Amino acid sequence: MASAAAAEVSNKRVTLKSYVTGFPGEDDMEVVAATARLAVPPGSAAAVVKNLYLSCDPYMRGRMTKHDEASYVPDFVPGEVLTTFGVSKVVESGHPGYKPGDLVWGMTGCEEYTLISNPQSLFKISHPEFPLSYYTGVLGMPGLTAYVGFFDVAKPKKGEYVFVSAASGAVGQLVGQLAKITGCYVVGSAGSDEKVNLLKTKFGFDDAFNYKKEQDLNAALKRCFPEGIDIYFENVGGAMLDAVLLNMRLRGRVSMCGLISQYNLEEPEGVRNLFCVVAKRIRMEGFIVMDYFSTYGKFEEEMAGYLKEGKITYVEDVVEGIENTPAALIGLFHGRNVGKQLVAVARE
Repeated sequence: MASAAAAEVSNKRVTLKSYVTGFPGEDDMEVVAATARLAVPPGSAAAVVKNLYLSCDPYMRGRMTKHDEASYVPDFVPGEVLTTFGVSKVVESGHPGYKPGDLVWGMTGCEEYTLISNPQSLFKISHPEFPLSYYTGVLGMPGLTAYVGFFDVAKPKKGEYVFVSAASGAVGQLVGQLAKITGCYVVGSAGSDEKVNLLKTKFGFDDAFNYKKEQDLNAALKRCFPEGIDIYFENVGGAMLDAVLLNMRLRGRVSMCGLISQYNLEEPEGVRNLFCVVAKRIRMEGFIVMDYFSTYGKFEEEMAGYLKEGKITYVEDVVEGIENTPAALIGLFHGRNVGKQLVAVARE
């Protein structure tokens, strides 16, 4: 248990200044100097963790806007610390399942130290032989997102034609590699030639294109998929979704993971080609990764195996220092990141 004279340490925190409309900027957030007590309240089952790596994810944009209708995840509160998935080390614990020194990942604060009131929500890290940062990505929430969105929602079969948008991002790069392991033909889109090259050379995509250089997305998809698309792993929405619907095959599946092209618009764009869903008997299904957290243990072992066998490789974009969290998060919406965006707060 913690001593009565627990240490007070400095604790830089990232807070939301006020709710955001349109594109967020770094100045919508503030890095605040505070302190943290390295102790848990007497008799509580809480834990104090030291945050090592923090994840920057597109879904966080939705939490920066005030919603009248509740979404699947609560809005951030202006003046309060942002929360995100992170990799942490337990410093103090009143919970019998966690002891100082344990390495965990789960929802934590965008700060140096966090008091976690419900440590049972954290996952213990079973494979510390990998870079710990992997637990913000390939072995964490984005990895599980790719896995369940592809296998549970899209239900792929060997030989099918798979298209992945935002294909070099935290989730997309894994969907493409899982598709290749399954024996599918896979094409990805990304927003720079560097990312397209990465898809073809490092991640083993069969083909890829830079959507910013295509005048006609429908024509680009017809070029890449003369036989059409069986599975579309949807990360962007907007014009890309409309073009994909025209190119889906009979009984194709669209796994709806995210719509990053829409997150900063005052008015979301409509979809024109929805009749394709009827004519081609397409199944479009959305999913939220938290619904699958009970399957995490099985996923972690399988993904760790693929990493050890060299069947999956992972690219991260690491920013050093908690004070750079706002810039890293905003960069996602401008395509600045190459691979999984995360912040290294402390190395141990």
